[in-house]
Amino acid sequence: MKIKTWLLLSYLIVMILPLMTAYFLFAWIHSYNNEQKVEEHVQIQMELDDLKQILDDPKLYTSQTDRKKIKKYADQTKSITLYDQNGVIIYTSNPSFKSTRYGLSKEQLYQELYTLEQGYSSYSYKQPVFDNRKLIGFFDVQIARDEWVAGVTNRSYIVGGLFFVVFTLIYLTVILLVNKKFNLRLTGLMNDMTAFATGKDVHERQTKQDEIGKLTAHFFHMKHQIDTARKTIEQEQEAKEYLIASVSHDLKTPLTSIMAYAEALHTQKLTDQEQNEYRQVIMEKADFMQVMLDDLLTYTLLKSPSHTMELVEVEGSEFFEMLVSDYEALCINKGIELQADADVVGTYDLNPKQMIRVADNLVSNGIHYTKKAGHLWIAARSSEKMPPDWLFEFIPTNELLTKGAVYFIVQNEGKGIAKEKSAYVFEPLYQADEARSIQYKHGSGLGLSITKQIIEKHGGEVFLFSKENVGTCVICKLPKLK
Repeated sequence: MKIKTWLLLSYLIVMILPLMTAYFLFAWIHSYNNEQKVEEHVQIQMELDDLKQILDDPKLYTSQTDRKKIKKYADQTKSITLYDQNGVIIYTSNPSFKSTRYGLSKEQLYQELYTLEQGYSSYSYKQPVFDNRKLIGFFDVQIARDEWVAGVTNRSYIVGGLFFVVFTLIYLTVILLVNKKFNLRLTGLMNDMTAFATGKDVHERQTKQDEIGKLTAHFFHMKHQIDTARKTIEQEQEAKEYLIASVSHDLKTPLTSIMAYAEALHTQKLTDQEQNEYRQVIMEKADFMQVMLDDLLTYTLLKSPSHTMELVEVEGSEFFEMLVSDYEALCINKGIELQADADVVGTYDLNPKQMIRVADNLVSNGIHYTKKAGHLWIAARSSEKMPPDWLFEFIPTNELLTKGAVYFIVQNEGKGIAKEKSAYVFEPLYQADEARSIQYKHGSGLGLSITKQIIEKHGGEVFLFSKENVGTCVICKLPKLK
């Protein structure tokens, strides 16, 4: 139940309870009055008839009359008052009317004669007295309703007690429910927030669908996001530390070689052939260090959230034709059979320099992992021209194809990559063959990671498929501009 609904219902119960109690008391008293009315009226009428016979005596209204006999009829339940014809009290059994100087006005005296009036605590009856048709006085009889009043009072006490008990129970119930529904849950939520802020473990729990439950669920969702962000930051920090350590190690090896060969050139007597060989080694190591530093700078820039890649509109056919060319000489040197083609239509938003870097990274990897006399395929195809007939059979082309896209594909024959290692090849400095000591002979180890980031900066995707003892295929999918 929603807290708003619960509060409104609680307020309604607390407000209706007094009204229900008052109505119940009124209905009970009314029922009791109806039950006692006839019997009480008959009994009062009989007593009044007896008193009428006595009080209708004209002698009682003269000044010389002894009225002591009236006293035996007046008791705690009956009050008798006699008036003269002018409304002056000449006798009363009520102690509050001892003085005969008090009486009734003419208007009051002649009101409600011969009528048995029912009041809350008593019945009253007033009647004139005549002597030979001459008005000589009035008598007024008050008969108390003690039994009825006692019954009403008892019922009032019972209803009041029931009201107090019910109200107390409702009050205690509301306190317990408020404590359970509000205080405990809000206190628990504040404790969870405090514990989370101080770095303690906070165990998530099932929440209800009311407002506090939604607030608690929102806190747990926020906590999950913060925990995920913290883990991501920790992983990125670990990756940066690993990257720094790995690059430092990889730079140390060629730098050590450069220092050794440079020292030999400076201190030793070498033949011209040896000097040329040493200078060649120094140049190779320096080139490798330059490539690695360039790749490291590119990787750092691409990882920066503030870095935006500048894209220009290019004509697909011309650009991709250029992109797949100029690798034939490299393949001939290694004895690899190359098949390259481009069949692209449309225009695209690209960064030509970075796309050339992508092609160089993928082709150099393909050449490195292709054995002599093996095959290497390079292709750029529009989605309408996909897939090429030489694509490996284990590649799920139907899942990749998207209308209005261009695909850059590099596929090579070789030993392939194990399935459990394929998911990590785009991580920086990851080597599928785990031979980091010979990494400098091939590259910086950042090529595939840089490739993935460049393609994603273009709004595209990179897919790698490999099968052991068959080969590897990398497919870059780029969106079409128009």
